[in-house]
Amino acid sequence: MARGTQLKAIALLPAFALVGLTVACGAGGSGAGGVSSSSAAAPGAGDAGTVAKDDALAAMVPAAVKSDGKIVVGQDQSYPPNEFQDGGKATGFDVDLGTAIGQVLGVQMEFQNSSFDGIIPGIGAKKYEMGISSFSINADRLQSVDMISYYSAGTSLAVLKGNPDGLKVDDLCGKKIAVQKGTTQVEDLDKKNAACTGAGKPAIDVTQLQAQTDVNLALTAKRVQGELADSPVIDYAVKQTNGQLESVGAPYDTAPYGIVLPKNSGDFGKAVQGAIQKLIDSGAYKKILDKWGLNAAGAVTKSEINPAS
Repeated sequence: MARGTQLKAIALLPAFALVGLTVACGAGGSGAGGVSSSSAAAPGAGDAGTVAKDDALAAMVPAAVKSDGKIVVGQDQSYPPNEFQDGGKATGFDVDLGTAIGQVLGVQMEFQNSSFDGIIPGIGAKKYEMGISSFSINADRLQSVDMISYYSAGTSLAVLKGNPDGLKVDDLCGKKIAVQKGTTQVEDLDKKNAACTGAGKPAIDVTQLQAQTDVNLALTAKRVQGELADSPVIDYAVKQTNGQLESVGAPYDTAPYGIVLPKNSGDFGKAVQGAIQKLIDSGAYKKILDKWGLNAAGAVTKSEINPAS
């Protein structure tokens, strides 16, 4: 959430992939990233309206976190429209939402680029104080971190326009499918593959790539026949490719996204949950969703701490 052949296919690269090309090449698999973006300029504030600091919530942020005036956020900036780079600067739905959370809590948010599968380990190692990167809340992740819900998304299938290979969500046996490493879609394909081979059908030919932009490119360059990703990401890719791609079927396995915090986050988790709820109640949350074209059906009316305390 692999590069080698990108340059050969760059003529086929649509606008949405060009936006994230530099991060796809820079993030690699190390999780080091090396690209950071501070919210000092308050991206998204104008779209969300005036977001006021809440002194009570700000007081709940642990001193160890806010002592330097910022929260360091791990993020894979190759996942438009949720998080990506534009002109070397972090942008997207999660960036705007995270910035607004920081305004409520009275701290700046510094978004540091990472490989997707390096974020949760980075939080455990205290490299990051928070992760905002389209993480679906699931039992495996909750074993090592706390997660604060803020949106719901499912998995969608994208194919080339016209679906020339006749892909179906419930039958991908024998097909070439690309997916981002470390995502819930990898687990989904493992289950689908087991069903294929158990029924005596050919296995799915799965290509795992480090960045979502590389997954998108693999499909537009026709190296694979389809891709699985979160529904907002597929919707955005379809819009940005000007007719090159389309989605097949309805999103499935809908689950909430969660902001990732260290395990047993206590008051820190309550502060983040309270900030999200304030944004929801004030209407700022909806303005950010509308800006990025996220489906209103995925909006939440109540943010929750997982696991519940």
